[in-house]
Amino acid sequence: MLLKFIDWFFYELLNLSPGNLWVEALHFFIYDTIKIFFLLFAMISVIGVLRSFLPQQRIKEWLGQQGIKSNFLASVFGALTPFCSCSSIPIFLGFISAGAPLGVTFSFLITSPIINEYLLVLMLGYFGWKITLVYLLAGLLVGTSGGFILGKMHLEEFLERDLVKTDSPDAHKREFPGFLSRIKFGIEEAVLIIARIWIWIVAGVGIGAAIHNFVPKEMIESVLQRTGIFSVPLAVLIGVPIYGSCAAIVPIAVALFQKGVPLGTAMAFMMAVSALSLPEAVILRRAMKLQLITAFFLVVFIYIVLIGYLLNFLQPLLL
Repeated sequence: MLLKFIDWFFYELLNLSPGNLWVEALHFFIYDTIKIFFLLFAMISVIGVLRSFLPQQRIKEWLGQQGIKSNFLASVFGALTPFCSCSSIPIFLGFISAGAPLGVTFSFLITSPIINEYLLVLMLGYFGWKITLVYLLAGLLVGTSGGFILGKMHLEEFLERDLVKTDSPDAHKREFPGFLSRIKFGIEEAVLIIARIWIWIVAGVGIGAAIHNFVPKEMIESVLQRTGIFSVPLAVLIGVPIYGSCAAIVPIAVALFQKGVPLGTAMAFMMAVSALSLPEAVILRRAMKLQLITAFFLVVFIYIVLIGYLLNFLQPLLL
C-alpha cells in the first residue's frame, strides 16, 4: 500500500522519470524512511505491551537460561522476518529495551536480512534446491554462532544506556487498570526511543539511498575474477558499502557466478551486502558505541568469509 502510494506520487502526480537514478534514490529514501519508522513504532509498542504482562527481569531470565538454543531460536525468527538490515534494527532495539541478552539479539539482527522466504524462492529458481538449502543452513550458522560469540564477549557496557533503560517507568513498577493502559505504556516507550534515534535513521537511510542504485556490477565482476584466493574477503569488503535487500542483490550474485566468480565468493558478497551495510552501522551508532559496532562487524565478517571459502570448496558437489 505504501509503495503503491509513493509510486503514484512520484511517477503520476509529479510525473518524474522512473529511469532517473536520482529520482530512484529519492524514492528509495522516502519509502525506506517511512517503513523503518513505522516498524520501529509498531514493534517497540508491541514489545512494550508484552512487557506490561511480563516484568523485565522475567524476560531476561527466560531468554538467558537456554544458552545457544536462544541464539538459534532468534536466528530462526530472523529468517522468518522479511526485512533488510536497517528494517531489522527496530526489532533489535525492541529486544534490547526489553532486556534480552545482547548475543541473542545479535543472532536475530544477523540472520534477519540474510534469509527470508522470498529470497529463498528467488534462489531456488536461480540456483536450485541444493545451493538454496546450503545457503539457508549457512545463514542460520552465521546468525547462531556469530550471536553466540558476541554474547560470550560480554560487551553490554558498550550499549548506549539511555536506549537500554528508558525514562518511562518499568513495566513491573506500574499498575495497569486495563488493556488500554498497557497500549499506552507501549506507545510511550516507542515514542521515547524514536525521539532519541530518528536523526540516525534519516542519516543511515540517506546514505543507503545515495548508493542504492549505483552498484558498479561490471567493476565488481572484473575485480573478483582477478583476485584468486583473496576474492572471498574482498567480496565481503566490496559488499559492505552497498545497501540493498538480499533479494534485490540475488541477480547480481547470479551474474557474478555466471561470469566465472566462484559460488562461495558470490554468496559471501550477497551476505555482506545484506548483513553488513554501511547505513546499518550509522543507525546502530545511536544504540551502541563504536567498539561494539566494530566487534559486531568483525565477527560477522569472519564468519561470512569462512562460509564463502566453505562453499567454494563444496562447489563441485553442489552443481
